[in-house]
Amino acid sequence: MERSDRVKKNIRITFLLIYDIAAILISQYAALLARFDFRLFKVDEQYLETAKLYAPINLVITIIIFALLRLYSSLWEYASIQEMINLVLACGFSAAAQLIGQHMLSGSFGLLLYTPRSCFVFYFFFLTLLMGISRFAYRGLRHLRKTVVPTPKAQRISTMILGAGDTAVGLIKEMQEGKRIRNYPVCVIDADYNKIGKKILGIPIVGNDSKIPYAVERYKIQEIFIAIPKLSAQRKKEILEICQSTGCRLRILPSMNQIVNDEVSLANLRDVEIEDLLGRDTVKTDLDSVMGYIKDEVVLVTGAGGSIGSELCRQIALHSPKLLILFDIYENTTYDIQLELKKKYPKLPMEVLIGSVRNSHRVETLFEIYKPAIVFHAAAHKHVPLMEDSPNEAIKNNVFGTLNVARAVGKFGAKRMVLISTDKAVNPTNIMGASKRLCEMVIQSVQEEYKDTGYVAVRFGNVLGSNGSVIPLFKKQIKAGGPVTVTSPDIIRYFMTIPEAVSLVLQAGAYAVGGEIYVLDMGDPVKIDDMARNLIRLSGYEPDKDIPIVYTGLRPGEKMYEECLAKEEGLEKTANNLIFVGKPREYDRAEFLENLKALKDLAYEDGDGIKDAVKKLVPEYK
Repeated sequence: MERSDRVKKNIRITFLLIYDIAAILISQYAALLARFDFRLFKVDEQYLETAKLYAPINLVITIIIFALLRLYSSLWEYASIQEMINLVLACGFSAAAQLIGQHMLSGSFGLLLYTPRSCFVFYFFFLTLLMGISRFAYRGLRHLRKTVVPTPKAQRISTMILGAGDTAVGLIKEMQEGKRIRNYPVCVIDADYNKIGKKILGIPIVGNDSKIPYAVERYKIQEIFIAIPKLSAQRKKEILEICQSTGCRLRILPSMNQIVNDEVSLANLRDVEIEDLLGRDTVKTDLDSVMGYIKDEVVLVTGAGGSIGSELCRQIALHSPKLLILFDIYENTTYDIQLELKKKYPKLPMEVLIGSVRNSHRVETLFEIYKPAIVFHAAAHKHVPLMEDSPNEAIKNNVFGTLNVARAVGKFGAKRMVLISTDKAVNPTNIMGASKRLCEMVIQSVQEEYKDTGYVAVRFGNVLGSNGSVIPLFKKQIKAGGPVTVTSPDIIRYFMTIPEAVSLVLQAGAYAVGGEIYVLDMGDPVKIDDMARNLIRLSGYEPDKDIPIVYTGLRPGEKMYEECLAKEEGLEKTANNLIFVGKPREYDRAEFLENLKALKDLAYEDGDGIKDAVKKLVPEYK
């Protein structure tokens, strides 16, 4: 708290104390007067003497009671039922304490205290009244000022609330009473027909979802707040699609379990992101129940500076590894995640090492020194068009980098290795996808050599927001004023969030037996064209009007659609009904390893013909 804020708080408490002392004394004498019909001459001198003698004791006890019930720490500008209950209880305890105190002290220390019993009731009434006036007057005056002298219309942001539950009530109340809040609620939308036509804190409930466009025009809405925390993904998508057509800024609450102690406020609202439009619920993984294999183990993450690698490090850090090793060739992003982890987890044992998985000596030295037990292999070249132009580099880094790590894992007795793979490895049409399919085959081959270690691969689709993915590209293009480039109006992709992808990877590590390929049920695929248009609308623009969309055609190696499993791999359920496992495909291991040697020689010659060589090892590669 800043010094000026502390001074203001101390001044406020001082004024409250002075007022309360006066209110306690006034209430005590007013109770006597009320008992005798406000005729002072009727009040016995003995009663007045008792009031005079007991007043200091009553003051001390009552102030202590008020402090214990937090009457000096509540924000009375937002006073509500709970504050009123605390106030009434405090006054009641004060009256009871006075009754008991006078009874106990009467006859002691030469004191003779006499007060009619009805006075204690009157005292409670007057004290509650005076205390209520002081506590609620500020709120009433602020409300009156805002009613009589409202914020200038030019400064107000007319706001629509979606949802008419307790969450909406809290947001409306905060907007009506909060300082420096420009959002002003003008209407509410709710699907409950019993609520339509009624009002919340004076704000009309004008209809259901179908009335959103009409209400936006009728009430000149500028922003829409979605105040329904328990909203299914599909329902959220439907509502957002309606709201997007209005051109209003959209803000939404996170789910209730993301709001600390279920306290809802304007501060919880966030801008709508493209993830909200996927139309499926976030994959829920109870990592606490499966992450025992991480605790007190040395864990290595290759590619630790990348999108997936860095999120792996964040989540692993939560589960008490003996040592977390970050390994990457690119120092900038690795340094960023190192600083983040040091700040969030200052006691986390951590080593950050720079190096390439292509350097077998560097990899083996790392394993020899640190003896990692669990390895997450996320290091890879993943950009499809760039790898089409540099296929030898894709093979060197992805295939033989994976081989180096996999052999070191077995040689130095690690327990598990989890390979990050991709849906592009299925029936690949590009060298990146083919190289990742070879990576899967590599770990399945090495599994045969080191049977005591569990090697598994995890396949998933495109990761929203990852480095080099389509969403950051679209955002840059929109910020620059367009155009937004889409390869084809019909191209589709599976999408998932980075935390979802990582939760799958970590759970696969728990399930690992050896040789499996794990796949996530990612719901329905998404049209990239629809995603681009949605993102333009979320940015406050109209597609093809404010921001043009240009179709560039499929790039070299790109598919119109992606697959997650080849038909012959099959699917089996796991303990998580959104995670499936594919059976290892049969192939001649000896022949594969022999051809792999020839592929390595060819790759390091940096000549042509690498794609034809890959085709021999991955027949489905087109």
